[in-house]
Amino acid sequence: MSKTLIRGAKVLGGEPQDVLIEAGTIAEVGTGLSAEGAEVVEADGKVLLPGLVDLHTHLREPGREDSETVLTGTRAAASGGYTAVFAMANTFPVADTAGVVEQVWRLGQESGYCDVQPIGAVTVGLEGRKLAELGAMHESAAGVTVFSDDGKCVDDAVIMRRALEYVKAFGGVVAQHAQEPRLTEGAQMNEGVVSAELGLGGWPAVAEESIIARDVLLAEHVGSRVHICHLSTAGSVEIVRWAKSRGIDVTAEVTPHHLLLTDELVRSYNPVYKVNPPLRTERDVMALREALADGTIDIVATDHAPHPHEDKDCEWAAAAMGMVGLETALSVVQETMVDTGLLDWAGVADRMSFKPARIGRATGHGRPVSAGEPANLTLVDTAYRGAVDPAGFASRSRNTPYEGRELPGRVTHTWLRGKATLVDGKLT
Repeated sequence: MSKTLIRGAKVLGGEPQDVLIEAGTIAEVGTGLSAEGAEVVEADGKVLLPGLVDLHTHLREPGREDSETVLTGTRAAASGGYTAVFAMANTFPVADTAGVVEQVWRLGQESGYCDVQPIGAVTVGLEGRKLAELGAMHESAAGVTVFSDDGKCVDDAVIMRRALEYVKAFGGVVAQHAQEPRLTEGAQMNEGVVSAELGLGGWPAVAEESIIARDVLLAEHVGSRVHICHLSTAGSVEIVRWAKSRGIDVTAEVTPHHLLLTDELVRSYNPVYKVNPPLRTERDVMALREALADGTIDIVATDHAPHPHEDKDCEWAAAAMGMVGLETALSVVQETMVDTGLLDWAGVADRMSFKPARIGRATGHGRPVSAGEPANLTLVDTAYRGAVDPAGFASRSRNTPYEGRELPGRVTHTWLRGKATLVDGKLT
């Protein structure tokens, strides 16, 4: 139907209201709205949020369709309440040309479940030696504004400076995977007490913090924007806080798993907990939560990293790094931030929709739930609590650290420009 009435929803967690969707747009917000000619969704006090935006998703296509495709990844996104995702460049071939980013963009358009904005590589082949076609990717049909070698660090300071200078011309941003490679050779987990006891190679906090410190200073020098991917340590928080106090144009993200899980879980040697950057200590987790609450960390990004069964069901040292996250992100944020009183639902909308859309220039997303805005929306049953069952995931991969774990909240409906992509928890 062309009209939908969402009745009795708590918009951003506030008082219950009705929201009328017509022709892909929010036509009216109020109480007691007429349902004449409309399909009615009884929200029963559920929380209505703007569609979520993920600035850090791995869709794997082209090249690793055994892990994920744009279609399966966007179905997973819709299941998790997302209406827009930014697809990382570490595909095969690498998204370092206008042709590849346009391919990913068009596949996203064809999927119909979620808008897909490709992220372009900073360097050719993610090799860190030569700048990729940044201008051509920006001027392509995909209109790339975010560039990252995620999975690898742009560790050459000159290359990083040149990238910041280049993207400044069109208001782009470089998203850095902060990992000093020489300090993490052979690293298998967070460097600390647990790594020492297990005899696994340590990934020290300073390997992340030193790159962040360098890059915020480079951004200040150039007068450009830099975004820090998957920030994971208490020290990194302090560097970003210091940089913001100086007026440096830096933004930062934290993943749901770094808000909840710690390196103590690695004692099981279960490769599902192997991720880059690694799970850190309880002290780091608490610092990340506080920084997300006070705005030092700007957004939550999933770093959705799907892998086939054989890449995870092996010994720890040989296992691939990464976890799927699109379908559990909102539940983890509710558990760690809302149910703990650190954020309200308006704060969740800010960190998971408004700000990521602003950082990535996602047109039509991260907009207020008000008349005249695009109807990109997600409805959440916040009273729900249940065990995570990856067998029901829309993602092609199942490498979740939450299997069997009880988490709160369940996305029941998602709308992309007024079209329902998820209804009563089922994809359309």
